[in-house]
Amino acid sequence: MSDVESDFLIIGSGIAALRAAIELAEAGEVLVLTKASSREGSTLYAQGGIAAAIGDGDSPERHAIDTLAAGDGLCRDDAVHLLTQEGPSFVRELIDWGARFDRTDNGSFSLAQEGAHEVRRVLHAHDATGREICRVLWEQISRHARIRVIEHALVLDVVLVDGRCVAARFSDPVGRVSVARAPATLLATGGAGQLYRETTNPPVATGDGVAIAYRAGARVIDLEFVQFHPTAVSVAGHPRFLLSEALRGEGARLINESGEAFMSSIDPAGDLAPRDRVARGVACEIERTGQPVYLSLDSLSRDFVERRFPSLAGACRSIGLDLASDRIPVGPAAHYVMGGVETDLDGRTSVPGLFAAGEVACTGAHGANRLASNSLLEGLVFGAVSGRAMRHTDRVLSRASTLPTVTAHGPDPKAREALPTAAEVRDLMWRQVGLFRDRDGLSKAVTMLNRWATAFPDRFRDEETWRIVSLITTGRLVARAALRREESRGTHFRSDFPERNDIDWSRHVGESKHDADCV
Repeated sequence: MSDVESDFLIIGSGIAALRAAIELAEAGEVLVLTKASSREGSTLYAQGGIAAAIGDGDSPERHAIDTLAAGDGLCRDDAVHLLTQEGPSFVRELIDWGARFDRTDNGSFSLAQEGAHEVRRVLHAHDATGREICRVLWEQISRHARIRVIEHALVLDVVLVDGRCVAARFSDPVGRVSVARAPATLLATGGAGQLYRETTNPPVATGDGVAIAYRAGARVIDLEFVQFHPTAVSVAGHPRFLLSEALRGEGARLINESGEAFMSSIDPAGDLAPRDRVARGVACEIERTGQPVYLSLDSLSRDFVERRFPSLAGACRSIGLDLASDRIPVGPAAHYVMGGVETDLDGRTSVPGLFAAGEVACTGAHGANRLASNSLLEGLVFGAVSGRAMRHTDRVLSRASTLPTVTAHGPDPKAREALPTAAEVRDLMWRQVGLFRDRDGLSKAVTMLNRWATAFPDRFRDEETWRIVSLITTGRLVARAALRREESRGTHFRSDFPERNDIDWSRHVGESKHDADCV
């Protein structure tokens, strides 16, 4: 493939990327690069819904209060208020574009309640809300002739000239490397759930965006905060898949082998406590009893379950389980990363010309623990806001720049024996940097990840090598951050520092490759 040029470059094809592209389409030529099919990614897997204060008795202020409470003292107030104040108008825009969110018999929106929400405020399209939102956004994309999408384009890195991002290098499926030039680039690459052996995320969620930004010198922040969802189906011989929190919002219960609803003895909010507490509660109950934990929908009618959750009912049937009547074995799995590439409220990173939005970015809106169903809202709002800011980028810079040349190559054959597999990286992260952490385990993880990192060159073409490098680079940043923060807060739990410590740690901590090693 030959080199390409556009006014705006977007890396990724989820909700943040698509909403940014729509925002930019009237301002210039937009190029979207996505490393797999344009219909893959975490947005399509989002089941529960999108939170927005559009219901009677609700308000952006109440939504902000719940978001701040879930964030466990580490949210940035201005980011939270932008999210909750702007959210309703962007959701109504989706509705105007044709989004088919579920409604009641009287035509009002059927709003769900999920963990740590004080009111019902989650719009949903059965149990496939992300898919419905993507459908609407792709319809809008198709109306803009100035948006071009290149699939199966694996972005290797971004290119800096005089400290400014002016291009990105990407590889096609046979390893040919091309350059995409643009004065403004948006990273919207999604999350990093594939860092962990157990995850609800799709295979593409390998932390590429964080790794790309870090190598370019961008500052990353709050990466110690990884959310583990408490209810991923856990059946031997079958891949994990998520059972939406909306199930518990409608009355499903977590029970142990004896049928006891154990969460009520762990947290006053029971099954609808914030996700970090429920996930740790489930893990502790499995450890205490040596038996599985189950999600039971026995209080709900079969008709309601199959009408409200058709995709989940079908997924359970595919592995021989009946969602409406069987006890479904569940366990925690990595789900969402609150930290990421540090941005301001316009999506700007610390590298001029480079923006970030969605799960790859960290505005501070989620703090130490994301409120349920705020992820789609974040992608929608900050995708649009970042696109708006990118419109004001000077578009002369990249065309006048001579790009530095870089030779891409595979790893040194002599170092091949030192290279881990992706499975080895994910297993290390699950064991040492998972739900329960301590200095000894984190130090071992950092040491091993550092050792693995030295086995790789700075540039490479092989796709599997790239996947492993992304996992190592981002995993090392997560492990380092977790080792630094000597307290427990939100999703970050240190058994050797089990209490929240506002005196020393009521702050955001990050790093860039220009910092001295702080671990």
